[in-house]
Amino acid sequence: MPTIAIVGAGPGMGLAIARTFGGRGFDVALISRTKEKLQTLVDQLGQQGITAEAFPADVLERDSLASALDAVKARFGSIDVLEYSPAPQYPSPGATLAAPSESTVDNLQPQIEYIFYGAVAATQAVLPAMREAGAGTLLFTTGGGSVDPVPMLGNVNAAGAALRNWVINLGKELSGSGVHAAHVAISVWIGDGGPEGFPTATPEQIAPLYWDLHESRDRSEAVFKA
Repeated sequence: MPTIAIVGAGPGMGLAIARTFGGRGFDVALISRTKEKLQTLVDQLGQQGITAEAFPADVLERDSLASALDAVKARFGSIDVLEYSPAPQYPSPGATLAAPSESTVDNLQPQIEYIFYGAVAATQAVLPAMREAGAGTLLFTTGGGSVDPVPMLGNVNAAGAALRNWVINLGKELSGSGVHAAHVAISVWIGDGGPEGFPTATPEQIAPLYWDLHESRDRSEAVFKA
């Protein structure tokens, strides 16, 4: 069975992506900070006949993230698809929203650590084996502001744009290797409760895009719009 590792797995997009790949024969490794929340998702997937397992880790603790991904490989044999999309954590120490003119090194750094450096660390943990196998998919998620920035998210969008640039460049480097890298920018509010007038979509509407990127392997970016 092929395996997908979802870093930042939660009850929204993470679960929908897990169902999308798990329903097509993938084993699913769920990675995030809280084991109890992960176990709830594992149980839900199991009820649908999908083999899933929880691997607690914090993307800000690089050793913990690398150990979790190593544990996934030990449990399932390989990681064929990596999907990285840790959900924003607000409020959290050091993580605040700032407009471009209010952005400082201090409020940019936590966003870069979480959004960009975490993705780089996860990639380093799985890419060597993918290169050796000549196969694999690397998928990275940001908000639509990484492509079309929003002033109130000046520091967040800057970190997302850095990740976007790096992923697209990684895809160029990996061309012809059998490993595909792609970026997903979600330009809608996911679920209910978004700002008035802002477009919305359900995780189930968005998740098939990830399967299409994995299967088609024909582009390095997809922007989801309502």
